[in-house]
Amino acid sequence: MCRSCGRPSGSAFRGPEGEVVPAGLPASGGIGGLLTNAEAPAMTKHAPQDPAWYSLSPQECLQRLATTAEQGLSPAEAARRLREYGPNQLTARPPRPVWRKFLDQFKNVLVLVLLATTVLAAAVGDVKDVVVILVVVVFNATLGFYQEHRAEATLAALSKMLAQHARVRREGRPQEIAAEQLVPGDVVLLEAGDRVPADGRVLVAHNAEVAEAALTGESQAVGKQVGTLPPGTPALAERVNMAFMNTVVTRGRLELVVTATGMTTEMGRISGLLAAAPEHPTPLQAQLDGLGKRLALIAGVVVALIFGLGILRGAPLLQTVMTSIALAVAAIPEGLPAVVTVILAIGMKRIMKNRAIVKKLSAVETLGSTTVICSDKTGTLTLNQMTACRLFYQGRHFAVSGEGYSGQGAIHAENNAALPDFQPLLLPAALCADSRIHEGQLLGDPTEGALLALAAKGGIAQDAATAQHPRRAEIPFDSAHKFMATFHPAGGQVHMLVKGAPDVLLARAGSVLGATGEVVLDEAARAGFEAANTAFAGQALRVLAVARRTIPAAEFDPAAPLMPWADSLCLVGLVGLIDPPRPEAREAIRQCREAGVQVKMITGDHSATATAIARELGLTGAMLTGADLDRLGVEELAGRIEQTGVFARVAPEHKVKIVQALKARGHIVAMTGDGVNDAPALKNADIGVAMGITGTEVTREAATMVLTDDNFATIVGAVREGRTIYDNIVKFVRFQLSTNIGAILTVLGAQLLGLPTPFTAIQLLWINIIMDGPPAMTLGLEAARPGIMQEPPRRAGARILSLSRFWRLLLYGLIMAAGTLGVFHYAQPYGEVYALTLAFTTFVLFQFFNVFNARAEHGSTFNRLFFSNGRLWLALAAVAGLQVLVVQWPAAQLIFHTTALTAQDWALALAVAFSILLLDEGCKLMLRLL
Repeated sequence: MCRSCGRPSGSAFRGPEGEVVPAGLPASGGIGGLLTNAEAPAMTKHAPQDPAWYSLSPQECLQRLATTAEQGLSPAEAARRLREYGPNQLTARPPRPVWRKFLDQFKNVLVLVLLATTVLAAAVGDVKDVVVILVVVVFNATLGFYQEHRAEATLAALSKMLAQHARVRREGRPQEIAAEQLVPGDVVLLEAGDRVPADGRVLVAHNAEVAEAALTGESQAVGKQVGTLPPGTPALAERVNMAFMNTVVTRGRLELVVTATGMTTEMGRISGLLAAAPEHPTPLQAQLDGLGKRLALIAGVVVALIFGLGILRGAPLLQTVMTSIALAVAAIPEGLPAVVTVILAIGMKRIMKNRAIVKKLSAVETLGSTTVICSDKTGTLTLNQMTACRLFYQGRHFAVSGEGYSGQGAIHAENNAALPDFQPLLLPAALCADSRIHEGQLLGDPTEGALLALAAKGGIAQDAATAQHPRRAEIPFDSAHKFMATFHPAGGQVHMLVKGAPDVLLARAGSVLGATGEVVLDEAARAGFEAANTAFAGQALRVLAVARRTIPAAEFDPAAPLMPWADSLCLVGLVGLIDPPRPEAREAIRQCREAGVQVKMITGDHSATATAIARELGLTGAMLTGADLDRLGVEELAGRIEQTGVFARVAPEHKVKIVQALKARGHIVAMTGDGVNDAPALKNADIGVAMGITGTEVTREAATMVLTDDNFATIVGAVREGRTIYDNIVKFVRFQLSTNIGAILTVLGAQLLGLPTPFTAIQLLWINIIMDGPPAMTLGLEAARPGIMQEPPRRAGARILSLSRFWRLLLYGLIMAAGTLGVFHYAQPYGEVYALTLAFTTFVLFQFFNVFNARAEHGSTFNRLFFSNGRLWLALAAVAGLQVLVVQWPAAQLIFHTTALTAQDWALALAVAFSILLLDEGCKLMLRLL
C-alpha cells in the first residue's frame, strides 16, 4: 500500500548492491529456456499439497509445515527437506547447440526441393548448376544462422540479473543461503530492495509493499498484511498475505514461511503454461513451404510435358531426358531462399536500428501480417511513473502538465486565471517524504515521487527545502491510520505536515486553507472537498490529501506519543495522481487503426484504471474482466472478442485464452508484455514482443521480438518494416518466377513451333545470373511504397503465389516468349548465330523492363519512388553494360556464341522488350478506370 493514502503503489528502488531497479524487475534465475513437456524430466516434489495457505492463520501454516517463526528449521531438517523436495529452482533446458541451430536453417520445403534439384542436375552432368545451387543453399543457411545467432547474443546482453540469495532464520539465527537451498518451512527475512525467493505465507509485515507487476500485472505495489483471508481462491493480486517468487519488496520489512519452492511456485505454474505452448511456423515460413511444393509440382509437370513431346517427335531418348531435367532445374528459383534470407536480414538490421531485436530471422515479416496487437498496459502503453495531473486547492481546480519524475512541466489554472501561492501545498509534498529523485530516477515510492516532481514544477527543490526545514520527528505511514506526518521546527513553532487518504484526513480536520488563510471547515467546504475527491476518483485518479498543523514549540516533545497531534488538522488540498499514457502511444494506436490493425489492452490492473487509460489512448470497444473470461469458453469469447477493446484484472491463463480466441477468428496475433505473467501468452501468440528494459528474463526468452526502448510506438515502425519486407519478397518472387516462366515457355514454344532452341546453355546461365543477381537482389532494398500503412493486413493464409498472381505471371511469360520467338523467327534467314544473339538480347532486355513491373503490382511504376532505389538503377546499368560487352566484344562473343548487333537491331530488341512494361501499365490503367 502507499504509505500516504493506503492505495496500491509501485516504485523503483535501490537494490541490494546499490543499483536502481525499476518496479516489477524479477529475480535472477528466471525461467528462460523452459523444457517442453517431452524434454522435462520427472519433476521433484517441491512443496506439500497446497491447503490454500492464504486462508490459514500464520500459526496454522507453521504447524502444517512443522516449523516455528522464532527458530525456523534446523540445518539437518533443512537438508532432509532439500533431498525430499529438491532445489528451489525452475526446470530449464540447455541452450540449443550451434550445430542444431545451423541444421534448422534447412528445415524448409523449398530448400529440400533445391537439394533434390542438385541430384537431378548431377544426373545429367550439369556440374555448374550443382555448384550454384549448393552454394546458394549453404549461403542461405549460413546467413540465417549468423543473423539469428547475433540476435541471441545481442539479447543476452540485455540480461542484467543478479545472483540470488536469501536470508533465513535457522535454529533461531539469521543466515544467508543460496536461494536454491530454500525448502518449505524455511522462515525468510526480507527488507526493501530484496527479491522474494519463493512463495510464502506472510508472518510479519511492517509497512511492507511488494511490486508484483511482473507476475500479476498489477501496476502498483501491493501492501502486505498478516491477517487471514476467507477461502475461495482470490486472484493472486488480492492475496495480500502471500508473497511470490521473483516479486520485489519495495518498502518495509517482511517475514514469511516458505510454502512452495521451484516448479510448484506460481512461477513454476507459469512454466507449465509455457511448456504447453506449441511451436508454430511463421506465416512467411508456411507460405514459402507452400510455394516450394507448388514449384516442385510445376517442375514435375515440365519434366513430363517436355519428355512426352520429345518422345512423340521421335527425338533421341538421352537428349529428351537431359532437356526435360534442364528445364525442370530452370523452373526452380534457386536464388529465392538466399534472397529471402538477405531481405529478412536487411529488415532485421533496420528493425534493430529502430530499437527492436528480432530473435528469429523468419519472424521479421510476421508483424507485417499482424491483424491484432494485444498490449500490456503498465510500462508499455503507460510510462510506469506516477504523475500528479490534477490539483484542488483553495476551492479551485488546477491542471498539471509534464510526465514522470523529471520535474518538467507547470501548474495551470482553469480559464488562464491568476495562480495562487502554492507553497502551502507543495512544501509538504517535498518534506513529508522518504523518497528521493536523483537525475530523473526515483529511489523509493512512486506516489512520493509524483509529489516530489510536483513540488519541483512549482519551484520547490527537495534538497533545499529539507536543508531549510529539517525533520525533527515523524509518524510513519501505517495501513491502520493511512497517513504520514513529519514535524519541522521553525522559530517558536513546529510545523506538522501530513499527507494521506482524503477520507481519513477529512475526518481529522477542523479547518481548511482558503484564499485568505485558515477558516473553519464548515459543511460547504467539506462538501467541496468530497466533490473534488469524487470527481478525481471518477477519472481513475488516485487521490492524496495534504494537511498541516502548527504546534507551539514549547508544547512539542518528540519523545512523547505523536498521534494525539494528528487531530484538528488544517486541510490544504487534494492531488490527483495517475500513471500517464506514453505521449507517443496514442499516435501509434491511431496509425495501427489506419493500418487495419486492432489494438487491445490487456492488464492485471483494476477495470476503472484500465478504462480511463484506454479512453486517453483512443482505444474503443467493450471491456471484459478476468471474472468474465472465467465464465466464457474459447468459442464464446471468440464471438465477443471483436467488439472488446480492454481486458482488465486478468491472469496468465486469461491472456492465453484471449490469444487462442483471436487465432480462432483467423487473426495473426502479436502480444506485448514485460512480466512473467505475460510469457505464456507471448509464447502462444504468432509473435511475442517483450520489453527489453523492464521485461523479465523469462519474457524475453518466450518472445520473438524484444523492444529495447519498451515503447509501444516502436511496434508501429516494426509493422511498417514487416509489411515492406513482405512486399519486397513478393516483388522478387514476381520478377524471378515471371522470368522462369518466360524461359520455359520460350523453349517449349520453340519445340512446339518446330524452331531450334533459342538459347545456348551459356546464355541460359547468363539469364539465370540476371534473374538471381544484383537487379533481383536490389528489389529487397525497395523503400516502403506509398500507402502501405493505410492498407488492411493481408488475410491469413494468403499465398505469395496466388492464383490471380500466377495468371498474371503467366501473361508476362507469354509476352516474353512471344516477343523472343518473334524476333528469333524474324532473324532466322540471316544466320543461326545472329538469330540466337537477337533472341538472347531481347529476352535479357525483357528482364530489364520486367523489373519495373515487379516493383508496382497494382499502381503505376512511374510514381514518386521511381528513382528512389539507387542500387537498382546501378544494377540495371551494370546489366545493360555487360550485355553490350557480351554481344559486341569479340572475346565475349567466343564464350557466349554471339555476334555484333547494329543500332537498328538494338532498337528492335528494346522496342519488343519494352512492350511488357507498356502492356502492363495499360492493363493497370484500365483496371483503375473501371
